[in-house]
Amino acid sequence: MRGPALRRLLPALIFCVTLVAFVPALRGQFLDWDDVVNFVENPYYRGLGPAQLRWMFTSTLMGHYIPLTWMSLGLNYLLGGMDPWGYHLVNLLIHASNAVLVYLVARRLMAAATGGGAQIGRTDPAIAWSSALAALLFGIHPLRVESVAWITERRDVLCGLFFLLAVLAYLIGVEGGDRPRSAGRALSLVAFAAALLSKAAAMPLPAVLLLLDVYPLRRLQLGWRRLLPEKAPYVALAGATAITALIVLRRGVAVTSYQDYGVASRLGMVAYSTLFYPIAFLWPMHLSPMYELPPRVSLGEWPFYPALLGVVAVTGILVLVRRRWPAALAAWIYSALMILPVSGVVHSGSQLVNDRYSYLSGVGFALLGGATLWVGIGLRERNRVSTRTAGILAGAAILILLALGVTTCVQTYAWRDPETLWRWAVDKDPTCSLCHGNLGAAISSGPTGKARLDEAEQHLRRAIALRPESPIPYFNLGNILLVRKRYEDAELAFKRYGELSPGSPRGLARLGLLAILRGEYAQAVSLLREARGAPGGIDPAPGMPANLLAAAVGLVEDDAGALTLLGQVLVEQGHPSEAVGALRRAAALDPANAPARLALVQAYREGGRQDLARREVEELGRLDPTAARGALRPLTAR
Repeated sequence: MRGPALRRLLPALIFCVTLVAFVPALRGQFLDWDDVVNFVENPYYRGLGPAQLRWMFTSTLMGHYIPLTWMSLGLNYLLGGMDPWGYHLVNLLIHASNAVLVYLVARRLMAAATGGGAQIGRTDPAIAWSSALAALLFGIHPLRVESVAWITERRDVLCGLFFLLAVLAYLIGVEGGDRPRSAGRALSLVAFAAALLSKAAAMPLPAVLLLLDVYPLRRLQLGWRRLLPEKAPYVALAGATAITALIVLRRGVAVTSYQDYGVASRLGMVAYSTLFYPIAFLWPMHLSPMYELPPRVSLGEWPFYPALLGVVAVTGILVLVRRRWPAALAAWIYSALMILPVSGVVHSGSQLVNDRYSYLSGVGFALLGGATLWVGIGLRERNRVSTRTAGILAGAAILILLALGVTTCVQTYAWRDPETLWRWAVDKDPTCSLCHGNLGAAISSGPTGKARLDEAEQHLRRAIALRPESPIPYFNLGNILLVRKRYEDAELAFKRYGELSPGSPRGLARLGLLAILRGEYAQAVSLLREARGAPGGIDPAPGMPANLLAAAVGLVEDDAGALTLLGQVLVEQGHPSEAVGALRRAAALDPANAPARLALVQAYREGGRQDLARREVEELGRLDPTAARGALRPLTAR
């Protein structure tokens, strides 16, 4: 197939194949892995009105300044509310579009590498098919799963869209030779600004454009005095974004201190990151949502010292063969440039590396893979290889794509809900403390029962054994112990959490909740007020309600799980009126919370409000028909 038909068919084929590989993502939920904070508990992004737009352009939630990403998510809410299906669909559509953009960029870069012009890039079937392979190597690679299947990472795919548009517009702009087209450059700058407002990961673009000038565009003959001023507007945008990102990062999350991980440790982290993504691109068989940062990073130990040697060796070899294989050196440098900002120089979080960091950095290796097909086609056309050998190579390329697609489908399925995700993570790395902790929390937040609570507690205690200095597993363990009514053990867990997180009020808030469950209402009010930043003692002033239980319930934090547990216990203790208040708040925070609805039916029934109980049964029926039928029997019996 040649000519216009091929130009129309291949982009459509790339788009559809990429979509199919990620179809399991459409069944995914909001994950208790940033999704809850970003969407479920965050009412501020829901819409595109003046109040929402003001929040989007001023928010630094979780250490990110991403107003364009928030705007896309606000549009999602206007079109489909809180149904996660719509959010996943938009992620998939943007990513499939990015695969098409990789195809368009690859055609121009491969044409430039051959010494041909734009016309050759548009008409040569060998370049078209090779670019299609590069686009699919990018689009359906398992390393893309985290960015596409996780709603929070809308910022990755949207940033990728504008980043690739900026590169494409730049390539179109410089097709004018000595006189670059001003419209292309202007569009490139606008797209770059949009990429930066979607996620700061696009910052290395000015260096990337200089790299493209050297190879494959071969514009170095114009001189640095010409090339560097061209990049000045890009550098200005990137510099402003870098300053903003540092300010936002320090304001939103804890930045890893150089006292804990010094210069030698950072060098080891950078070396590991630089080598990790190329290896994962070639062998994506042990990918995980969490590669935990070790408590100690030593440049002289495994795996950091071998990683440093590997980076030096690969770089040296590619420099030596640069005249015969310049594309490999260009892809290697491009990957290092894109990874550098997240490689450990400035670090926050529990991860050493993340699959999502490869979203843009992996484009160069995908292009390199596509170029191998172009070389093979050229050898066949010059009769340097036989038809049989060419057929074997083409079949191998198809098998590789099939293997990548199947692996991507399987991994995408793992992101459907928190429990499935963290079971997969624990299976990949049984020594990951955060993975065990998140799995324990996920199990305890689902359907309960003695066996499941035993398993959740086991994983949380394993997390604590692996990282005794980590506070969050103690907090989640305390929650499970509350459910199990092991109040003394829960108190110890929450106190330990408070010792490890002295600036957090959550430990005090949970101790206040525990005091309510024990019937110690005065102490509960004191602890809960202190957790909210008010004086801890009980204020006898007229503003303090006489009913200490009602006052304590009103002070419990807006946490659907905590309020549900509180309501259930208050029903058991014979306090249906106070239980209703807690459970109504839980249902408002999480409308899909079936346990809260079931407990609310019981609270209304115990309080003699049969009409309201029946109404809640109807709501419960939409969430859990089996539980609704069980709740309806006492009502019909009366």
